[in-house]
Amino acid sequence: MAMKRLPLITALGGINAAGRSSGHHGYRRMIFDALSDSQRNDTLLSLAGLTGRMRQTDSGWVNGSGVEIDQQEYLAEIAGDLQASTLIRQLENNLFNPQRLVTQRPTVLQSSNGEPLEFTMRRSQLPTPLPHGWELLDSPADPNQALVRVNGNLHVSMPSEHQSSVNSAGQLPSGFDPATLYASRNHPRALQLTVFAASDALNSLGLDWDVIRQKIPADQIGVLAGSGMGQLDYNGFGGMLQARLLGKKVTSKQLPLGYAEMPADFINAYLLGNLGTTGTNVAACATFLYNLRQAARDIQSGTHRVVIVGNSEAPLVPEIFEGFANMGALADDAGLAKLDGLDAMHAPDYRRACRPFGDNCGFTLAESAQCIILMDDELALELGANVLGAVNDIFINADGFKKSIASPGLGNYLSMAKATAATRLVLGDEALKTRTFVQAHGTGTPQNRITESHILSEVARTYGISNWPVTAIKTYIGHSLATSAGDQLAATLGIWSAGIIPGITNTAALAEDVTADNLDFLLTHKEVGAEGMDAAIINSKGFGGNNASASILAPHIAMRMLGKRHGKEALTRYQAANEPVRARSQEYDTAAKAGVNSTIYKFDNNVLGSEHIEIDQNGIRIKDYAQEVSLHLQNNYDDMCDD
Repeated sequence: MAMKRLPLITALGGINAAGRSSGHHGYRRMIFDALSDSQRNDTLLSLAGLTGRMRQTDSGWVNGSGVEIDQQEYLAEIAGDLQASTLIRQLENNLFNPQRLVTQRPTVLQSSNGEPLEFTMRRSQLPTPLPHGWELLDSPADPNQALVRVNGNLHVSMPSEHQSSVNSAGQLPSGFDPATLYASRNHPRALQLTVFAASDALNSLGLDWDVIRQKIPADQIGVLAGSGMGQLDYNGFGGMLQARLLGKKVTSKQLPLGYAEMPADFINAYLLGNLGTTGTNVAACATFLYNLRQAARDIQSGTHRVVIVGNSEAPLVPEIFEGFANMGALADDAGLAKLDGLDAMHAPDYRRACRPFGDNCGFTLAESAQCIILMDDELALELGANVLGAVNDIFINADGFKKSIASPGLGNYLSMAKATAATRLVLGDEALKTRTFVQAHGTGTPQNRITESHILSEVARTYGISNWPVTAIKTYIGHSLATSAGDQLAATLGIWSAGIIPGITNTAALAEDVTADNLDFLLTHKEVGAEGMDAAIINSKGFGGNNASASILAPHIAMRMLGKRHGKEALTRYQAANEPVRARSQEYDTAAKAGVNSTIYKFDNNVLGSEHIEIDQNGIRIKDYAQEVSLHLQNNYDDMCDD
């Protein structure tokens, strides 16, 4: 049997409510209280640079207003504000005002004296055709005005305002605005986040992308990235559907930029110039793992050598809040107040809105974009790429027949059991039992705490695991829908850098209906050491019955596997090649903490046309690509074809 290539995670980039993903800064914000003083300082510096509170110039450090400052003194001064303006918190007004949501209230106007209603309006605003019962009278003095008589009642919609029932969310750090980092040209917010996340991953890779592009044929590079809900803010599908009702015009960009696969399209067209595989899966909250599964199998099979995997979701718009709230899915103010025994006069603790596996009342909506770069083991060794972890396998299962499309089913039992079995095959029985942990989906809903805890407990019992550590990071950053498993993966890679599993700290105690047999729900941080855990199982449960569970291997396990396959000499050469790569990654991180914007966006850059391509029966040659695309394909059905 041919050996499968090992998909190595060589770079991580992104942004969520905890901060920037590269350098594991977002992860460290979650365990901030467990960090050393120097690590806390580093995390705060990253947030300050990200949000424009501080930056380094040729003459020294300045604050957001350009005033010279002492770096350490100013960082200490704003430390509390930086912490308060991250993670789950009360909704801010930078996207919309939750206290003044605009709506249209239909009503009927009736004459008070039984006579027809008469009024004037601009002729350009007259409806076409005139509604039943309307007639135009002699024009007033102004020819641009029309005098209208309505015989009967007048049906109108009146602008009105109401308050949101939900006032907490996993918002990006206050002050971070992706639209200002490049020529965003009214791009939907999810695409702005895509550009940042992919740039963050590419910059932290520590390798020049053009070196990779020249090393392998164009068709062996893939990009799998998307949005589960598409782009639903005003610059995307949301605005396209609202425009006419708001008396505005549909723009030429709202429809094309609203597509769910547009994050992949942006990475291809404006960051990489990619000619290889592209697209996205859409699987509700399990979307990231669906994309990761396809990418891993492309690398394992040898059809691809590099695949960028990502998702971007920007669902913090009033209509999405209202949709989920009307399903009873979100933790609204009334539900949170009831949990804590508060009356209507006291605001709930928005910071603790998401309480996985505890007494809870719904999930907390969040925005996020996460991006990783996978390489096969041979290419990664040759280039000296950083190894952050490896993808063992991912399993996907549907739920079978359902009474309600939103209700859970049996699919997650299958995916979790298979991911656990795959982990045991690589690590062995003892390591599975003592050196693995679970990144639970952990949404913070009553239904999830019951169903997922029972699934995890049953799988642990099946494999003889007596005290399986379980964490759920949505307690810090909320639920970013399609990107949520990307958030879980980013935190998992961080655990292998700092050696601390984040606790489910918003949950004071497990709910009575949670199944805890064979499980160790970590309600506080757990220090395990950077090499204390050999693998993690990331679990994701999506609306409609989309279940995915991933077996992710620690970097020290990946390196051990590389040594066994490629030998000591290959690892020695790799370590020498990796030194400048690590240095370049560190240079990017240092610059980012100093407030340097390195966002990549190449609009109208080196656009190729038909004159730049040559095709014959052997292969395809493309301008500026050193490797040709081979047309010597394998016949997969040779035994079924005539000689």
